[in-house]
Amino acid sequence: MKRHARPVLGLVLAAGFVWLFVRQIDPAELARAFAGTDPGWVALALIAFCGGYACRIARWRAMLARDNPQLAWRDCAGPLLASFALNNVLPLRAGDVLRAFAFNDRLGVRSGTVLATLFVERLLDLLMVLVLFGAALAAFGLDAGALAGVGSAVLLALGLAILAVLLFPQGFAPLARAGGRLAARLAPRLGDKLNAEIERGLATLTHLAGGGTMVRLAGWSLLAWLCEGAVFWCAALAVPALAVPLAGWLALPVGTLATLIPSTPGYVGTFDYFTVRAMTALGNGQAAATAYALLVHALLWLPPTLAGGAYLAATRTRIPKESMP
Repeated sequence: MKRHARPVLGLVLAAGFVWLFVRQIDPAELARAFAGTDPGWVALALIAFCGGYACRIARWRAMLARDNPQLAWRDCAGPLLASFALNNVLPLRAGDVLRAFAFNDRLGVRSGTVLATLFVERLLDLLMVLVLFGAALAAFGLDAGALAGVGSAVLLALGLAILAVLLFPQGFAPLARAGGRLAARLAPRLGDKLNAEIERGLATLTHLAGGGTMVRLAGWSLLAWLCEGAVFWCAALAVPALAVPLAGWLALPVGTLATLIPSTPGYVGTFDYFTVRAMTALGNGQAAATAYALLVHALLWLPPTLAGGAYLAATRTRIPKESMP
């Protein structure tokens, strides 16, 4: 029951947001909004998308370099895209499980290290989205509560908490080690392997928290999210019916934060509904905002799913049982 609770909850919430999204669509108006979509701006959005993922791959390579200094950018590209592809089509973050356990031999690293990098990756991404959200709210003179349902103070507190975890990971080491000891008492063989991976993960987190390393990772993260912002902006410029294409810079953090709500793989419904809300909050029409949400969702979902899926098919990747803790 517990295993199925989150997917079921996600499906229910996604269905609700899809209904909220679809009930406002006028097919004729939506078709007119799509008419005249500029392929040149769509192409620029795709170029920006590729730039963003190039930065993400470089960031991940920098995280793994401590364990394997010879690791090349191209070695990390396929596994990262494959994990995003699986997350886009399968529930329960299946792509993260794949990245943590299926590519260790190819990357020359252990699962504990990869899990630590995934943890830091998620925190850095959330921190950058909060920064961009704050910047967009200030630039457009909007209130956080009207769009996110929480006040600016809550968002600031969340950002500071993320910084504390990133910069002082050893503060959480006792809790992680206690969990490992409990596992060792319940299942000695599993516990021994798990404790070894916990120590590797903690060592990786401590290394990444170092001033120079964390600054470099934050730089790659900011570049990645600025490129993703360019995807949102170029997609807005591609839809001539939008009166305020700059609203794409608000749609980026609002739509991305909406993906934290339990949903289906690919964030169907949740992403689209809140992206439309962000676009209409700055004066864009409902039909144009809906066309835009569908376009930008396709631009974000389709390329990594196709590229990662092709990599998985070409390499016939499986999760080796012996690599699981």
